[in-house]
Amino acid sequence: MSVPDYMQCAEDHQTLLVVVQPVGIVSEENFFRIYKRISSVSQISVRDSQRVLYIRYRHHYPPENNEWGDFQTHRKVVGLITITDCFSAKDWPQTFEKFHVQKEIYGSTLYDSRLFVFGLQGEITEQPRTDVAFYPNYEDCEAVEKRIEDFIESLFIVLESKRLDRATDKSGDKIPLLCVPFEKKDFVGLDTDSRHYKKRCQGRMRKHVGDLCLQAGMLQDSLVHYHMSVELLRSVNDFLWLGAALEGLCSASVICHYPGGTGGKTGARRFQGSSLPAEAANRHRPGAQEVLIDPGALTTNGINPDTSAEIGRAKNCLSPEDIIDKYKEAISYYSKYKNAGVIELEACVKAVRVLAIQKRSMDASEFLQNAVYINLRQLSEEEKIQRYSILSELYELIGFHRKSAFFKRVAAMQCVAPSISEPGWRACYKLLLETLPGYSLSLDPKDFSRGTHRGWAAVQMRLLHELVYASRRMGNPALSVRHLSFLLQTMLDFLSDQEKKDVTQSLENYTCKCPGTMELLTLPGGPTLPPVPFTKLPIVRRVKLLNLPASLRPQKMKSLLGQNVSTKSPFIYSPIIAHNRGEERNKKIDFQWVQGDVCEVQLMVYNPMPFELRVENMGLLTSGVDFESLPAALSLPAESGLYPVTLVGVPQTTGMITVNGYHTTVFGVFSDCLLDNLPGVKTSGSTVEVIPALPRLQISTSLPRSAHSLQPSSGDEISTNVSVQLYNGEAQQLVIQLENIGTEPLETLEVTSRLLTTKEKLYGDFLSWNLEETLAQFPLQPGKVATFVVNIKVKLDFSCQENLLQDLSDDGISVSGFPLCSPFRQVVRPRVESKPVNAPEGGKPGDPSHMKTLEAILNFKYSGGPGHAEGYYRNLSLGLHVEAEPSVFFTRVTTLPATSTRQCHLLLDIFNSTEHELTVSARGNEELILHAGECQRMAIQVDKFSFESFPESPGEKGQLANPKQLEEERQEARGLEIDSKLDVHWRIPSLKRTGEASVEGLLSQLVLEHLQLAPLQWDVLVDGQPCDCEAAACRVGDPVRLEVRLTNQSPRSVGPFALTVAPFQDHQNGVHNYDLHDAVSFVGSSTFYLDAVQPSGQSACLGALLFLYTGDFFLHIHFHQDSASKELPPSWFCLPSVHVRALDAQA
Repeated sequence: MSVPDYMQCAEDHQTLLVVVQPVGIVSEENFFRIYKRISSVSQISVRDSQRVLYIRYRHHYPPENNEWGDFQTHRKVVGLITITDCFSAKDWPQTFEKFHVQKEIYGSTLYDSRLFVFGLQGEITEQPRTDVAFYPNYEDCEAVEKRIEDFIESLFIVLESKRLDRATDKSGDKIPLLCVPFEKKDFVGLDTDSRHYKKRCQGRMRKHVGDLCLQAGMLQDSLVHYHMSVELLRSVNDFLWLGAALEGLCSASVICHYPGGTGGKTGARRFQGSSLPAEAANRHRPGAQEVLIDPGALTTNGINPDTSAEIGRAKNCLSPEDIIDKYKEAISYYSKYKNAGVIELEACVKAVRVLAIQKRSMDASEFLQNAVYINLRQLSEEEKIQRYSILSELYELIGFHRKSAFFKRVAAMQCVAPSISEPGWRACYKLLLETLPGYSLSLDPKDFSRGTHRGWAAVQMRLLHELVYASRRMGNPALSVRHLSFLLQTMLDFLSDQEKKDVTQSLENYTCKCPGTMELLTLPGGPTLPPVPFTKLPIVRRVKLLNLPASLRPQKMKSLLGQNVSTKSPFIYSPIIAHNRGEERNKKIDFQWVQGDVCEVQLMVYNPMPFELRVENMGLLTSGVDFESLPAALSLPAESGLYPVTLVGVPQTTGMITVNGYHTTVFGVFSDCLLDNLPGVKTSGSTVEVIPALPRLQISTSLPRSAHSLQPSSGDEISTNVSVQLYNGEAQQLVIQLENIGTEPLETLEVTSRLLTTKEKLYGDFLSWNLEETLAQFPLQPGKVATFVVNIKVKLDFSCQENLLQDLSDDGISVSGFPLCSPFRQVVRPRVESKPVNAPEGGKPGDPSHMKTLEAILNFKYSGGPGHAEGYYRNLSLGLHVEAEPSVFFTRVTTLPATSTRQCHLLLDIFNSTEHELTVSARGNEELILHAGECQRMAIQVDKFSFESFPESPGEKGQLANPKQLEEERQEARGLEIDSKLDVHWRIPSLKRTGEASVEGLLSQLVLEHLQLAPLQWDVLVDGQPCDCEAAACRVGDPVRLEVRLTNQSPRSVGPFALTVAPFQDHQNGVHNYDLHDAVSFVGSSTFYLDAVQPSGQSACLGALLFLYTGDFFLHIHFHQDSASKELPPSWFCLPSVHVRALDAQA
């Protein structure tokens, strides 16, 4: 016996072997179609009996194995079924002859045979025959199964007759000696009459009867015969047949204990309906039978509880432990015979299957280890492959997965052994795939991202290399790329630096011809190979969706935002909504992207390779809205640390967009890397809302960019910073070009400003503009430009910087030579003991320490397009950095009375703090030239001001206004009015720069009172002409009419008043002569009376004088000290001095 049957199992001992073979030319498809139907009849119940007959079918069986039929009857071919095609009557004799030739091969052991003929019609088919069945075609053959059942019944009849014949042999009859083929020559010349010989014959025949009883369904009888046979054969040391008797005893006991079988429910090797005939033919080559084992159909101890009672009654049945012991004993006897190697090997396989059901893996491994070392004849390469494959399956059966994988890999290597002329690379690849589970290796990369690595990495890498090579020799480069990519992705941590270089070089060579993709690859056996994304090339540690730049971030209008919030829930607090928001925060980000604008996602990556890593076509993977990804290419240095990479794209529609991952091309392999599959990646969220498109505004200015970056406390981001340096009081225009660089029209624009520096007191409007001219150019279409002008004016107070000042005093001022009624100028002459004008180093004019800085933000709020309709807008901020350098400032401001009660002289000490010569001019005055660091005094005659128009009570500002704040506002308003009336300007001719010099903030309360026009305005008229500054002329002897008028500008009623007129002469030496009774005479009384005057009312009193001599006379008008005059301030009773010049009457 040379060909082992690795399909052998213990229950096969009770089966009858039937061979099904084609005769002539029959297509494989047709043959296996009928073979499948024939093999479906694997057991039948015997009529009028409770016995069951089991059939084992083979479509190929070596004739030499049939010679061992006496040794074990289940190896004897007792039935033959042949299938043939015959389409004409003339071919029938030849076909029938072939059938007889086929029978002669197994003729010595056959019980019965059948011939199935397809395609023949006519008279021949109508002849009744028991051994031949005719069918018109392969479709119209419903009675095949019934024919097979009849055929099996005929086999049973022959079997039963043989059993009865053998069992009823008398002990006195001469029993033939049953032999195996290699024993026949050994028994030549032996004494057939010896007791030893007879016992041997009896023992062997008793064992043979046991086999027949077992096949005939008489289990208990077979056990009895096996026990008797064992005793007889043991007594004569017939070890080969003793081993067979023990194995038969074990088989019968296994059938008792495990009715479900150890090799599958039916013990038969059935075909699956999807199997192709060619594949089935390959599987059913000599000795190559498939294994069908279903351990799950058994209980834990392998014993079906329904048969436990019967097992208890079977006293001759071995226990499960004894079964294994007897198997070991039988195998030890087989091992004594070199020619019984196949029998020994099959016995080991049977024992392993029994132990697998008993869950005794270690014992089973001992049997398998013995089977490995059984030395058979010189096996062919195909038989070696079959042997290693079966060993692998058996090790898998007992749970030795790695050992199973080892033998499977050995079988795979055997498929491409050098001695094979045509290596089977496809079979090799298929077997290598089957070894993967045993080495804890899966071709799904997701299994390698779930915790620690399982298995031996070195063995796994070797296996993956073999898969790469086998797939390449198969002519499938796509598989090679996939396996090599998998090796690089999953085994990266275990590869040395040189191995990394070698693998990547091989991968690049493969991908030059066949680039790696993310498609599923279908393997030759049917399963699919999942894609392998390179999530470690490079390794990503953090993914962050970036907000748009500050100038492009959309904002919701407050009114619309309030409506949206209010409609979410009528309750102030809702725990359900709060819970949902909490979940949403885990994914959704609280800012928005804009349709049509470039959006950014930042990845922190690093390169684990010992060489520079080139990543091509790196872009984003998104879902939710249409998104145009803009791929990037990058090069990462060897073993780089965390490296920021920004991926960009443009959303084309609105809605919620989710960033699912990124895609790359590395070493020619395209990868889709999903965030869910990236272990250890930190992300603050991956979903963001895309709002409708908005215009984009770009600004350019006439001023240079600033090196100073404004840092507003509110956290606003400034898109552009500009700077300018101005002298105090200087004004300059900032021309801003507004360009719409987006794709949507710019429809609305609002401009606001905010001053950042608050420690400096600023006078007047720092920034002013007229937006109407710019809005007249709207809507601003894409690509169009509009102009916007901002006026910058700096008015600060530098007078407090004492290191710029020089001591000024009245003794250094001379005002002589100038009439009081006109302005005057005089250069200051510094005294010897006074400080020099120029301060020490670091304090000289123009030094940065003297400069003051103003910082402001111009905010442009604009919108348009679909985003405007949804209530969104954008903010663009322009930072303005202004350095103010002192120009001129007033060190002292005082007043002097003028000749008119409605005017006064304002004395200004002006200091030039610049390094340049400049001129100062006021309204109606000549220019005053000041050299660098020079101080001069300027007197300006001004009309007094009426400040009563400014609010005195908080009524105009509201009842909650701060009185102190109102007073400051009144002071500012008064200073602004005085400043506008003075109109003091400076000019630096060398720089062609001009500006204003302001007295705002420098006017004390006393100065303001001197500049303020009294609420009671007094006018004195001489002969109907106002007398204030000029002398009134009259003639001696003529009466002069004198009129005093009172205009009440106060908010209250005043009077009545009594006024007395006292004339005097000024001798210009400080002496006033009031004794003029002989020179001046009054016509009537010298006392004038005024009635009460209502607010805004007017009253007058009249009198007359008579001058008797020529000369210059002055009239002093004073009030009587009564209660009405005491209640009012003295400044309200400031009457003009009356100068009357009496001329000769002849003049």
